[in-house]
Amino acid sequence: MLAVLVGLGVIVAVALVTTNGGGDDDKKSPTESGGSTRTPTPSFSIPSELPSELPSLPSELPSELPSEFPSELPSELPSGLESLIPNLADDEVPFYLLRTGDCFDTRDSQPGQAAKRSCGAPHDAEVVKVAELNGSYTTDAALQKAATELCEAPLERKAAQQPAGTVRGTLVQYPDPGVYEIGMDNVACSLAADIGSGTHKLTKPLT
Repeated sequence: MLAVLVGLGVIVAVALVTTNGGGDDDKKSPTESGGSTRTPTPSFSIPSELPSELPSLPSELPSELPSEFPSELPSELPSGLESLIPNLADDEVPFYLLRTGDCFDTRDSQPGQAAKRSCGAPHDAEVVKVAELNGSYTTDAALQKAATELCEAPLERKAAQQPAGTVRGTLVQYPDPGVYEIGMDNVACSLAADIGSGTHKLTKPLT
């Protein structure tokens, strides 16, 4: 998961034969010399004895289920999936679980993660919009451009509604190419109190 931090003054494009078995209808029944017609009478015979032996079942049937099953499961997840699993121990969630109006803290070392916070307590950013990427993107640069373009207008509108000095930057969190390829297409568009190593915090919900 990746993120783009941008100062407010530099919000750039960031976004299925049937056969006829009948004979010849014109054929006539055979006649005798006296001219009378005789219809053959079918005879039936029933077997006098039943077979002395019936087919036997196989002499041996499996007596046991397999005694061993695989003893080990894969110890590692496929590359790119580790960042999709929330780390609940420290209250962090992956950015794609964020919803509009969520407030959170960030860490530079894990730009795809967010530690959710109460909007009434000091926090780094608030989600203004969650958007979805569409299209084919194979590079991080292409994904970054598409994500920031999705976020640009809603972030500018929201920023203009805030009192001066409340927000100082934008935060756009988007999937990397490997994660996007397996279907993760969310983009979190947020306004941030500060960018980089700044100490300014938001202390209430955005207006």
